Amino acid sequence: MPNMVITCAVTGAETTREQNPNLPITPAEIADAAAEAHEAGAAILHLHVRDSAGNPTQDVEVFRKAIELTRAKCDIVIEVTTGGAVGMTLEERMQPLQLDPEMASLDCGTVNFADEYIVNTLPMMRECAAAMRSRGVRPTLECFDLSHIDAAALLIEEGLVAPPLHYGIVLNVPGAVRYDANTLEFFVRRLPEGSFWTTIAIGGRVAPRAARDSAAAGGFIRVGMEDNVWYAKGQLAESNAQLVEQAVKVATDAGREIATPDDVRHMLKLRED
Repeated sequence: MPNMVITCAVTGAETTREQNPNLPITPAEIADAAAEAHEAGAAILHLHVRDSAGNPTQDVEVFRKAIELTRAKCDIVIEVTTGGAVGMTLEERMQPLQLDPEMASLDCGTVNFADEYIVNTLPMMRECAAAMRSRGVRPTLECFDLSHIDAAALLIEEGLVAPPLHYGIVLNVPGAVRYDANTLEFFVRRLPEGSFWTTIAIGGRVAPRAARDSAAAGGFIRVGMEDNVWYAKGQLAESNAQLVEQAVKVATDAGREIATPDDVRHMLKLRED
């Protein structure tokens, strides 16, 4: 099995301080959280940012500031979001690609998102994939539904995405596909041979199980307050690093070595700056 890659999504677009008062919001707080997560064992930072009022934004200058501050603290691989937040246009969502990050998420289809929905048509996917391809940005193909794996296959066939392939299997979003081990296994069986994959399980009820299942099956795991604000039942996470530490223990208990940022750069053949 490859070394276990742990991604930490420290902020997200929807999580609030009402849900967890320890949520990092400002660029400086995000950079501190990223450095702490890296020290705890995270190799990739999945990056969302917020405006001065704490609302989600894709403003390239806010991303620039968060990236600069993070880079001053550690060498974690930075994966920017192009998913953004509910209601954003594709043009808004793609703004952080101007900064030429090493990685970026690429949503591979439309999905319910609780009482809202996020639109990703095939033409939108093509435009986003082409922008990443032209800038040498490695996409994480985020799949919330089985059909999204087939939609991603079209991008691959059209030459818009090239191996090595990295998928994010996103389960347990309210209104979308639930998480259980059988569902995860079914998704993984549909991936192209040789693909790398990360389980992204939403909510404290399923996150620990998802980490164990992924570790056993040879996959990677994403943790962080974007996806889950709980450390244990009835106990809010004190930090993103605490959630990374929890994932590290699960992985090492399963016999997996923990990947470094340089391991990720080698596995996914990331662009050399």
